[in-house]
Amino acid sequence: MYTTIGTLFEQTVQKYPNKEAVYDVEKGVRYSYKEWDQQVNKLANALMDAGVMKGDKVSTYLFNTEELATAFFACAKIGAVFNPINFRLESEELKFIIQDAEPKVVLFEHVLTPKVSEIESFFPNVAFWHVDENPPSFARHYHEKVAVASNKRPNINVSENDLYAIMYTSGTTGRPKGVMHRHRDIVEQSLILISGMKLTEKDRGLVVAPMFHCAELHCAFLPRVHIGASNVIAHHFDSKQTLQLIEDERISVFFSAPTMWNMMLQEELSHYNLKSLRVGLYGAAPMAPALVEAIHKRFGIGLVQAYGMTEMGPAVTFLMEEEQIHKAGSAGKAILNHEIRIVRPQDVGRPEPTDTMPAGQPGEIIVKGPCMMQGYYNRADATEKAIYKGWYYSGDIGYFDEDGYLWIADRVDDMIISGGENIYPREVEDILYEHPGVLDVAVIGEPDEQWGEKVTAIIVKKDDAMSEAEIDDFCKNSDRLARYKRPRHYIFVEQLPRNASGKIQKFLLRKQLQEINQVD
Repeated sequence: MYTTIGTLFEQTVQKYPNKEAVYDVEKGVRYSYKEWDQQVNKLANALMDAGVMKGDKVSTYLFNTEELATAFFACAKIGAVFNPINFRLESEELKFIIQDAEPKVVLFEHVLTPKVSEIESFFPNVAFWHVDENPPSFARHYHEKVAVASNKRPNINVSENDLYAIMYTSGTTGRPKGVMHRHRDIVEQSLILISGMKLTEKDRGLVVAPMFHCAELHCAFLPRVHIGASNVIAHHFDSKQTLQLIEDERISVFFSAPTMWNMMLQEELSHYNLKSLRVGLYGAAPMAPALVEAIHKRFGIGLVQAYGMTEMGPAVTFLMEEEQIHKAGSAGKAILNHEIRIVRPQDVGRPEPTDTMPAGQPGEIIVKGPCMMQGYYNRADATEKAIYKGWYYSGDIGYFDEDGYLWIADRVDDMIISGGENIYPREVEDILYEHPGVLDVAVIGEPDEQWGEKVTAIIVKKDDAMSEAEIDDFCKNSDRLARYKRPRHYIFVEQLPRNASGKIQKFLLRKQLQEINQVD
């Protein structure tokens, strides 16, 4: 029988019982692997005592906490389906997911109580467990439940092909869909990340990206547990705290989305001892080449990029440390046991997997491999649209260069057509990021009577003195941006809307721009 997530955890416990496994920074809790295993068993038994059976769902509505990490493995041991929910969701969005996933138990924390209290009455058959002191009247106390439970290993037969989790997509286009993964899918992903990141039991990892998202959970946290490394868990990302934790806890490896790396670059890095860092992982959103080079120079470390999507586990490509500079901007090459193709885009229907594009020619990215989802929960229609002849159709536009490296142009839905020419926003964004006064940027298409669409750049300034004329001159003088690709409209904002994985929600920007234009 193939290893499950629960058994890989137990194998690590057996090999490194007295090694530090996890440190919850906010609560000041440190566990060795043996101590943590007892907590995992106690929660697993507490859930079974509450009526949770194999195949039932358990949701977590938490920031990064030891309790979320413990629930992850407790569910795996008893065959319950783990459902981590985005803590940034508002009450109506939370209500939608609980209605769709139908969990038996929901774990939540004090800071999220106001949102939970707005919707709990709609779910009389759901048990809400509060992980902090002084739970509200509608909730049970998580730690009281765990305290009286047995610490013996639960005797439940869990298979590699059993459903391990339902993870709801971040929703760059609207309502989230529940992605179903088996144990085997994610064990495969973990093994690939261990190899790609060159992880060993001597590594000390830092968790600052959201654990409810598969980029952190599957590409960073789980592989480190799998190999026997230690994990320091920060409740949420704070750039100064992250840098201080790297120094204090001698962190060697961690994952951050590009926007988080960018925020750390704004700090005085010379104030921190970062010599313990060995390598950084980034993904979940593209990183401009200028940002890659700044991290390499100022942090003095190599980076590994993982490109992917929740439906694939998520990673499908790596761009390795030694490739970061000469292939900056590329997504890299397919990870072990995965295959990627670029197929000819079609206005109607799906292209055939065999209708591939030559090097240098953009098309839709399709992928297949052992980490692919089993489908969308309660959404057979969406599953049928996404998976065709064993391939996952990503909705991303990209191309291969002559060396076989994948380059992501954009989302199919985000491509701008101006005067009959296809313009990929990321190409324009990468140029704008090179201006020293630009902190963050998104490029979208805006309806235009003459050209169909015009290129519009929405910018967060790093330098308040930067003007529209200055940034436009910068684009005009670029020898890498054709005239028809240059933005014709600039909008300056305080911040850009991003989802949990750091991706800019361009559908919200288009909606906001439409509302502004209607008022004008």
